[in-house]
Amino acid sequence: GEVKPLKEWLRTVTHVPLWKPESCMAAFPSSPGSKDIEALEEMKDSVKKNLPKFDWKNHKGGKPLPVDAPAIDRMREELQNRNLCVYDEKMQTAPVIHFMCYHKMRIRYLTHFYTFLFFEDWKQGLWTKRFVRDHLRYVDELQCAAARVVEALRDRARKLDPSNPDGLFDTMHIRRGDFQFKTTRMPAEEIYANSKDVLKEKSVLYISTDERNKTFFKPFAEHYDVCFLDEFQHLFKRLNTNYYGMLEQLIASKGRVFVGTMFSTFTGFINRMRGYYVDKHKLRGHENGTMPSYYFGPLNYKDEMINYVPFHGPYWQREYPSAWRDIDQGIEELYQSGVSSVG
Repeated sequence: GEVKPLKEWLRTVTHVPLWKPESCMAAFPSSPGSKDIEALEEMKDSVKKNLPKFDWKNHKGGKPLPVDAPAIDRMREELQNRNLCVYDEKMQTAPVIHFMCYHKMRIRYLTHFYTFLFFEDWKQGLWTKRFVRDHLRYVDELQCAAARVVEALRDRARKLDPSNPDGLFDTMHIRRGDFQFKTTRMPAEEIYANSKDVLKEKSVLYISTDERNKTFFKPFAEHYDVCFLDEFQHLFKRLNTNYYGMLEQLIASKGRVFVGTMFSTFTGFINRMRGYYVDKHKLRGHENGTMPSYYFGPLNYKDEMINYVPFHGPYWQREYPSAWRDIDQGIEELYQSGVSSVG
């Protein structure tokens, strides 16, 4: 049936905030009522009028704020040039809140949740990030299929190089097809030239791509043992083909080094999963939320993921350490105090 009348009716019977993530940061007070709402507004005024403007470029490669930093310090870094949109008493008492998508008003939520949501209480913010990590994830069927492919890649890497007992391999995501960002569309020779210094020569290289003509990757095949998903289909025979993209993300996230496509949200989520892994296992770079991931172009973005960068607009174009860095902070204390559910 026609969906438009339903959408229009829904807007008349719900509370509809006209929030735009690029110009508005959704702020949640620590507790219900007017006191903390007023505190958030006062913080915003102080950030806008009294504190030096936060310039993310000056913090590139620097040290991130502690996740439990005072709310005003976190707001100064995250608000940037946006307004504060507060989850106020009207919203708190509304039976239904409808965050609509309406192109005529240019309202759409093309952003990451953590660049849009601000919590006065840092513990509530970290709980939300853990909830997304632990529950909004790919299903076990996909996780298990990916694990089988990763193990096959590790076996292949060990056989290729006996001095590699852990079976480490490198991964890439090379977006081709109808990708709108022409600066990332370059010959394979150029992609190889931009990536060869971070990839290990003559090692196993898994490439996730939408390029159907595999001869395109000949420059890589001359230097690496190149693998594609279709070589491992015997390991996931019953998997719905609609899941193949998600499967590839899981596999690519396990590379020793990952080289991706800038401006691609597909590459972005691979990096977020890598971030979760680095933080959980306290691997090199975890203190700042960095990891051995790169972009093959444009070259001014190549090292973005190995240096700390606060999030900044356009927010969708890559993932940021805020999503994964130190998000388990405080869990041990919660357990010790007898809290049974910590997200």
